[in-house]
Amino acid sequence: MPAHTLSLIIPVLDEATTIGATLASLEPLRARGVEVIVVDGGSRDGTAALAAPLCSRVVEASRGRGRQMNAGAAVAGGESLLFLHADTRLPAEADRMIEAALAGGHRWGRFAIRLEGRHPLLPVIATAMNLRSRLTGIATGDQALFMTREAFETVGGFPDQPLMEDIAMSRRLKRLSPPACLREKVTSSGRRWEQNGAWATIQLMWRLRFRYWRGASPEKLAREYRHVR
Repeated sequence: MPAHTLSLIIPVLDEATTIGATLASLEPLRARGVEVIVVDGGSRDGTAALAAPLCSRVVEASRGRGRQMNAGAAVAGGESLLFLHADTRLPAEADRMIEAALAGGHRWGRFAIRLEGRHPLLPVIATAMNLRSRLTGIATGDQALFMTREAFETVGGFPDQPLMEDIAMSRRLKRLSPPACLREKVTSSGRRWEQNGAWATIQLMWRLRFRYWRGASPEKLAREYRHVR
């Protein structure tokens, strides 16, 4: 793959414990010419300094995952964009899978997900996430959203909102084409469910999604989410 055909953008905030391992896992992709951009939203734990020698560049942006991802896309050189959470690992051939999916007529897509952790419900949760995404065409950020730069620019990038930016982005992109729902899996941390309780987290997320669907403001939902966490 030629240099910068694909740019990978990772928004971070206080991810010192995970960013080194995440970036190390991306070294084979960088060796094949993938650009890796880390966008720091004001970390206080040295995340940016840890990331700098392990990525193509570090960008500073105001806090907010949507804002940070847009900031990364603004400086990216790739024809295609991949947005990755700091606690998520890609399959080894992710760049080639994305290239094939976008060459096949899709303008955007996502991977399936596997949740890493000890809780026995995590495989069930991951299966439900993958099925829901396939049926609705709505992807979550945990599933490593990817798209052509042209699609990103056509829909105006990610919305500037503090929660549910991935759902809003999926809705925008669905107007352009159905998503490529790759069966290959990214591996994401199950820490959210293990730390806060699996059932409690499931109920919280469904409640927030339902209220968002009913028109509740992302700002109000984000305040509730932070309070519960």
